[in-house]
Amino acid sequence: MISEDLGNVASRLEEVRRRIASAVARAGRGPEEVRLIAVSKGKSAEAIRAAYAAGQRDFGENYAQELVEKAEALADLDGLVWHAIGQLQRNKAKLVARAAHVVQSVDREELAVELDRRAAALNRTLDVLLEVNVGGEASKGGCAPGDFAPLLGAIARCAHLRPIGLMTIAPFLEDPNDVRPFFAQLRALRDAHGGRAVLPELSMGMSHDFEAAIAEGATWVRVGTAIFGARG
Repeated sequence: MISEDLGNVASRLEEVRRRIASAVARAGRGPEEVRLIAVSKGKSAEAIRAAYAAGQRDFGENYAQELVEKAEALADLDGLVWHAIGQLQRNKAKLVARAAHVVQSVDREELAVELDRRAAALNRTLDVLLEVNVGGEASKGGCAPGDFAPLLGAIARCAHLRPIGLMTIAPFLEDPNDVRPFFAQLRALRDAHGGRAVLPELSMGMSHDFEAAIAEGATWVRVGTAIFGARG
């Protein structure tokens, strides 16, 4: 079971926005530079509606089937932007190409080719982020930093994919400041391949460490627990 406290979604969302604004100010950046992706994995359509009513428009889902079901259930809400953020198998590419606006977890050429094929069949162009495993953790998806350039080249050959940035899931460390070197590594990798002019988005940082990510240049932060509460 997943416990939900729908009455507190708006206040939690406001608190996350306040923390983002403070982190942005401390980093000497503009408030428009960081976009919040509310991670609604495992949460109900009603919880998403509560966040939507409080002004949230970007939502992240980990599982393809759940993404499709929620996109259909919430089709009456104008302006929703769905981000596929979980590890993606090729056989789920068809679902994601249909429902997502952004795919943040492209980490290998065969997945990119399949997404491109599926998007072409739907006459769509998908914005994609290249997921990089900066911590080298076997339990996490993402290409190795050394494989980034070939993957970027492969995506550039896909007519229905538009590479717009990089994503990472950093190792969990008790002190969020200890995670900053991993975020800095992702930024350096982006800067070595054209910088913000070519790949403007850096999706990094979650509920535990998004302020540290903002200090290192995150443009998108993915926050779930701090908005919707812990999964029960």
